[in-house]
Amino acid sequence: MDMFNKVTAFFQQALETRELSINLLDSFVDHWKAITNYYIETTDESRPVKQTDIPWRLRQMLDILVYEETQQGEETGPCMEYLLQHKILETLCTLGKAQYPPGMSQQVMLFFSKVLSQIQKPVLHLINVYRPVQKLIHLCGLQDSKTETEESQFLFAVCTRVKKDPYVLNYILEITKDSQKRCSSTSDEAVEEGCSGASSPERTPSPPSPSSSTASSSAQSGAHPSSSPQTVTGFIAVLMHLGKSEKSRVVLRSMESLQFLVSLPQEDTGHLLAEETPLCHLLAQRLTELYCLIPSSLDPADIHSYSGAQWRDQFTQEEGKSFPGSENVHRFFCFLDYCNELTKEAPRVFGIKMAREIHLQWLKGVIQPHLLQMSEVLILVHTALLSCSVRHIRSPALLEELVQFLLGSDTHCEQRQDTHTHILRYRLIEHCNHISDEISITTLRLFEELLQKPSKSILTNLVLCNLEKRSYRLPGSGDTDERHGVESDVLEESEELEEDPFFTDMYEDSGFGGQEPLLSLPSVRERRNPSAHTQVADIVNSFLCLVPQEAKTSHLVQGAGYDTYVHDAHKLLKECIFLSRDWNWPDSAKTTETNPATDFYEGHFLQILFDRIVRILEQPYELNLQVTSVLSKLAVFPHPHLHEYLLDPYISLNPGARSLFSTLVRVIGDLMQRIQHIHNVTDKLMMIRRQLMGLEEETMVDHVTLLKGVIVLEEFCKELAAIVFVKLPIEEQ
Repeated sequence: MDMFNKVTAFFQQALETRELSINLLDSFVDHWKAITNYYIETTDESRPVKQTDIPWRLRQMLDILVYEETQQGEETGPCMEYLLQHKILETLCTLGKAQYPPGMSQQVMLFFSKVLSQIQKPVLHLINVYRPVQKLIHLCGLQDSKTETEESQFLFAVCTRVKKDPYVLNYILEITKDSQKRCSSTSDEAVEEGCSGASSPERTPSPPSPSSSTASSSAQSGAHPSSSPQTVTGFIAVLMHLGKSEKSRVVLRSMESLQFLVSLPQEDTGHLLAEETPLCHLLAQRLTELYCLIPSSLDPADIHSYSGAQWRDQFTQEEGKSFPGSENVHRFFCFLDYCNELTKEAPRVFGIKMAREIHLQWLKGVIQPHLLQMSEVLILVHTALLSCSVRHIRSPALLEELVQFLLGSDTHCEQRQDTHTHILRYRLIEHCNHISDEISITTLRLFEELLQKPSKSILTNLVLCNLEKRSYRLPGSGDTDERHGVESDVLEESEELEEDPFFTDMYEDSGFGGQEPLLSLPSVRERRNPSAHTQVADIVNSFLCLVPQEAKTSHLVQGAGYDTYVHDAHKLLKECIFLSRDWNWPDSAKTTETNPATDFYEGHFLQILFDRIVRILEQPYELNLQVTSVLSKLAVFPHPHLHEYLLDPYISLNPGARSLFSTLVRVIGDLMQRIQHIHNVTDKLMMIRRQLMGLEEETMVDHVTLLKGVIVLEEFCKELAAIVFVKLPIEEQ
């Protein structure tokens, strides 16, 4: 009896399902016939579609399709079969193209969007779906279109479907094997006409082919340079066109759609987008266009103060700090962030291709000519913009191209007067020593930003390639205690100082050693054979006590001591260790070769920095701050040669070679001569320090540039001492 009841219930449910299906199909057909009858019976062709029942009937048809899918399970329901067999989407596409009744194209696009987004089963590979979708794509991107909102929603729905079923990307881009063969044997103009109407792919889906012809891409997916400005053809080009809309919602949808496509993880899909479509070219072109809209009258200070934004921030209503031209700056950096995201999320082949396009069009095509010209105003603005761009570039592929653009790929030891290896690199380093202090400061900021990027080649190119052989050392000098640079031979510079009566007086009579050094300072002769536990203390105190006592003022101001730099130095060291963790730098210095003395050249970059340090007493305060900031960044990096050259006071230098410490010693000699002619120098220095700290109002003071230079010099020595302290912990006594 129970079995009989179960069988009866089964057949009853089957009958109800069949009846429901029949009722749904009847209702679906009735709605469709009502739409087609409208075109037979109506006589008013000017009546807008919204004043008819067409939108309502389309919504009913969609609801039926969605409900039917939930009831049918895996099988295709009769309503969907009817839609496919009777080519309803094809007919709707034709009606939308005719714009009859007026506004019909919007209704068609909305219907297509909802079908693609609400129907869960894969449908885009079906010939009676993707053909009308292809045709509808060709109706998008028209000049002065009134349907941008609906177009962006429709294309977003297509990309959402492609995200779920990546293999259908071939159909959307209309790239087929037949069309590739046909396109490869024709000119570009013929390609555009022949491929756009190419036969659709077969019903059975196939993955994108990496060997597709590049010729078809320009025809299928982008506007040809010679095409009419009234039309935009191809799926990719339409999305890029909508990305320039005045409607922020449309722009957002188009950018999200492209992000969906680019983030497809399949490598062959990335190859398809990179090589068979103009997407990389168009994205780089858009970035370049936005950059060119930035006015050249910008204040570099406003550019440096720009904090940047994520690309979605341009669609929010919040307004940040504004300045003349800030809107153009904001739009550019938002799009730069967008390019960052695309190259990071995309398959490697796409990221590399896009980065190279940006290098070619934006960096080399626009920025380089401005940096190589003679106009100081344009050099200043574009260097500031480039510096800000370096700060915001995070994509490894983009960073690699940026470094290649700025510095080139040469890692060989530099030769003096070598100016033709990489003209832009040479010119930028020369700009650090420009007659315009503003250009020098801005260019130094650019290099400081570079030094904070995770790229080993930056340090190698600018500095390490010249220090690799340690030829700055006197041949034959001992290699013991390489970590601290302590040798059995006395430092040549120290011998000179010890034999020079002026420097002897400076040490002994002028209180060179300071009143209260952080660590007890041994005499020059005692440094010849220091014990292990005093090595770091010697180096730290060498910097702390470099500035003579009468030129020091920090000990007279509360909270301005050496220890204030230790925390910052520790933070910088952690950042540099993190940056260089995968660079395979040696733990100890390379053993020097016992070759005859060779002419050491510190390289163009360090040469300019040291030359600037030599002039620290006669340069503007802001310029001195920037020079010392760059050198501090270099000194923190945990490379043994860089540490030795910049932070070891005791190395025996080659004749003609100079280190950072020896350069500072020469500056101190110049300082001692100059301050002898300044009355009440300590009081004046104190006044300037308090003014710089904002504790006093600025007043006219003689020798203000010199006095500010002395304060920067003192602070720089304290900073270097702090860096040594955190890099080489003092051993327990």
